[in-house]
Amino acid sequence: MIVDLNGRATPLPEGSTLADAVAAAGAGGDDRGVAVAVDGEVVPRPQWDGRALAEGEDVEVVRAVQGG
Repeated sequence: MIVDLNGRATPLPEGSTLADAVAAAGAGGDDRGVAVAVDGEVVPRPQWDGRALAEGEDVEVVRAVQGG
């Protein structure tokens, strides 16, 4: 299936979850400071593993960074 991941059409296996998309975006592992939205709605971290993705959904993965 193809989802829009951070503005790019990204192929993911059928049955992929939001956690899989976070990993594909390079934000897996230590996910402190990571926020995720699907079709403009923020999804709480405890729901990432159980939130299945569908073809064409818009997924935004952002990581807060410190600096100035």
